[in-house]
Amino acid sequence: MTTRLRFDGWILGLGTTSGTRVVVGHWPTSPLGPMSDVMVQRPDGHRVLLAPSAEVAEFVGATYTFDEVCLVPVTVARGDDGWTVDAGPLALRVRTGRRPPLGRLLRAVPARLARTPAWVGLLDRPARLSTGLRTTGSAGNGRTEWYGVQDLHLLDSVDATWDAEPLGELTPVEPPVTFGFGSVPPRPSVVRVTTTVQLP
Repeated sequence: MTTRLRFDGWILGLGTTSGTRVVVGHWPTSPLGPMSDVMVQRPDGHRVLLAPSAEVAEFVGATYTFDEVCLVPVTVARGDDGWTVDAGPLALRVRTGRRPPLGRLLRAVPARLARTPAWVGLLDRPARLSTGLRTTGSAGNGRTEWYGVQDLHLLDSVDATWDAEPLGELTPVEPPVTFGFGSVPPRPSVVRVTTTVQLP
């Protein structure tokens, strides 16, 4: 018998001119309660999970692949024009920008439909062909994931530090992050998303 867990919130992804790439998951609604986690890939490829609790670290670490896991306080504040993220060594201030045509297209799909694994599965092949991104795939430990994206905004700027050292300016997420079967969009952005994780 399989179990499906649903995480409802946002994923923010960006690159910096230092070579560090950051993915923030902010989940007001999840089976683990309201939570946020941060995945960081350093310029040398080293993958770090910044998690607020052992429970979150265990779940995320069993779904994705990391070289290092750190339990640290993770706070995320979302405003009309930006995000503030504090997670151990990482401090992030992001200014959000406009909704591109793809964001308007995503918003046109009824949210109830956009969240369903069946719909998300239908979009996987077109998404791979048009953007190189995946909407569904096999995660760690036999798990399957579906990303039901419902909106998208581009990012305009970032002020980020790691251990108080500046990470540089905003840049595309290149090379793609390698935590799981897919990456975030190459262009720095934040997406409204419902992630469904199926446990074996």
